[in-house]
Amino acid sequence: MSFLTLENLKKSFGQTQVVHDFSLAVGKGEFVSLLGPSGCGKTTVLRMIAGFETTSAGRIRIDGQDVTALPPARRQIGMVFQAYALFPNLTAAGNVGFGLRVAGVPRRERAARVAEMLALIGLPDLGDRYPFQLSGGQQQRVALARALAPRPRVLLLDEPLSALDAKIRVSLRAEIRELQRTLGITTIFVTHDQEEALSMSDRVVVMHQGRAAQVGTPAEIYDSPANAFVAGFVGQLNRLPARVVDAGTGRVELAGHPLTLAATLPASGQVTLAARPEAFRPAPAGLPVEVETVEFLGALRRVHARLPDGSALVFDMFNSPDAPAPRMGERLTLAVDPSAWIVEAA
Repeated sequence: MSFLTLENLKKSFGQTQVVHDFSLAVGKGEFVSLLGPSGCGKTTVLRMIAGFETTSAGRIRIDGQDVTALPPARRQIGMVFQAYALFPNLTAAGNVGFGLRVAGVPRRERAARVAEMLALIGLPDLGDRYPFQLSGGQQQRVALARALAPRPRVLLLDEPLSALDAKIRVSLRAEIRELQRTLGITTIFVTHDQEEALSMSDRVVVMHQGRAAQVGTPAEIYDSPANAFVAGFVGQLNRLPARVVDAGTGRVELAGHPLTLAATLPASGQVTLAARPEAFRPAPAGLPVEVETVEFLGALRRVHARLPDGSALVFDMFNSPDAPAPRMGERLTLAVDPSAWIVEAA
């Protein structure tokens, strides 16, 4: 049963409609990410849930209650912003307890809750420090504790990690996910970073031009993209021109090389075949390529190569001392599982 329900949300700014009939049902305790490029409408959806933007049409329900017309303060929602938005004149403890003070929570109860939240985010001894005395990661933890202190029904996170460096971002996203699981709070997370969305979420909503292009688990989004936009936006994708030889048996010709696919093909004509870099592997026989460059990515080597027709192809290899990296100009043959190909219209 859904705990947060968005029904046919629309939002227009003047003559420009930025959200189109957006619907989503989120279960209690579920972590859902809205993923998409800048301008796709994901933050606007988040702000409508929070009440910071009015809906042009549609309904928002939380635990069965219609909150569409309620002001933000009455929705029982916690929100964490990209830029932390901490009060510079308040200590960490003062920031965490701000919402409780506004709500009229008695001083003793408020102090206990603040201490509990500071311990929960791993900063029990830093309550007397001001924001300028905290690192970026510590400030974001305080912002998270402030949002959670009043015990909201839903937690909203608006790209909370984008201002942090890469190493802190990775550790903090794991902390946020663990904290969310511990509290069991329904969470909506907005990000343009596919790695964040795939690693943290129960489900991902890929947004494109104000609509949900696909909703699914991280594995479904990555392995079975619903359309060309999702396939291209989530993960890297090779797109290669091919010719249908026999649709009934799945045979095509790619750069002069015959392939048999497990996908449905049009009766004849040109198609575009798409496959991810990890789908290819060097083999004694297969698709012929010539190596152009090799990128070292730590655990992986990313190889840039060319097919005989000049088409570019990228494939990944595990970094192993027992398998030397391909050399520039080296000719290889690549095998790929027939089911790994995605067929797009030419």
